[in-house]
Amino acid sequence: MTAPIETTGAQAEVQPEAVLAGTKGQQIEGRSLGRIAWNRFKRDKVAVAGGVIVILLILVAALSRPIQSLLGLDPNAFHQDLIDASTSLPKGEWGGMSADHPLGVEPKFGRDILARILEGSWVSLVVAFGATVLSNVIGAVLGVVAGYYGGRVDAIISRLMDTFLAFPLLLFAIAISATLQGGAFGLDGLPLHICVLIFVIGFFNWPYLGRIVRGQTLALREREFVDASRGMGARGPYILFRELLPNLVGPIIVYSTLLIPTNIIFEASLSFLGVGIQPPQASWGGMLDQAKDYFQVDPQYMIVPGLAIFVTVLAFNLLGDGLRDALDPRSR
Repeated sequence: MTAPIETTGAQAEVQPEAVLAGTKGQQIEGRSLGRIAWNRFKRDKVAVAGGVIVILLILVAALSRPIQSLLGLDPNAFHQDLIDASTSLPKGEWGGMSADHPLGVEPKFGRDILARILEGSWVSLVVAFGATVLSNVIGAVLGVVAGYYGGRVDAIISRLMDTFLAFPLLLFAIAISATLQGGAFGLDGLPLHICVLIFVIGFFNWPYLGRIVRGQTLALREREFVDASRGMGARGPYILFRELLPNLVGPIIVYSTLLIPTNIIFEASLSFLGVGIQPPQASWGGMLDQAKDYFQVDPQYMIVPGLAIFVTVLAFNLLGDGLRDALDPRSR
């Protein structure tokens, strides 16, 4: 029988050379999934640029009124002295651009375009974010319920999704918005228009997220942690909202960043068609509607709100693509 080999204290403290070379004397720290996703997101420079632009847009929208006060701007102030009475067009080049009006003034009334862009930014983002939250709440709840319970519950919710997806959403939104223009639910004016747009856009867009959540839930409900919760006596609601939904935060966030620009375009489309935000309140879609009569002689008035919509939508899409890649463990 071979005697055990005795090791001295110095030999016991010796670590493998590969470990020493790899750690370089530093303690190895574990990284959470959130930190891994953040590190991957930071490496995507295009997504980071989109995120920075999104943050700036949100700050500009939230501080639009203080910015207007600081710059001495009024979105509804007429400047008839800057309008050529014979043509109803702004005096000067590039739509009347000057130090006092950096983006020029609109034809006929002479209202400052920069002030109206700032004023319309918060309207677009409030409608887009509100509609997205409404879609996410309805879609996430019904999607996780359909995916977890299956059977008849899944069949009923799935047919409900198919029904909503079959609606001609744009025509339905036009009809509802036009019907409720006068006043409803104790609201009128701008608050009514914003609430109607949030409801119409958000309520009829939830099936898209609902299908995504349902598909993810079908895979998650067979995982070990769900079986463990059932074995410990957890009931359905606890498993749905404490076990399944937290694991669906990633897809929901990614879909939200892609849905927000879609809602911005939808709100602008309804305002362009005259059934969204009503004058004199500024909105990007409303500005495009007014600019269509002048785009041949004053293209500046159409370019500015068009660029505002383009940059906002592009920034959110870039951010959404970057988040999707960062939160997907299978991507490289």
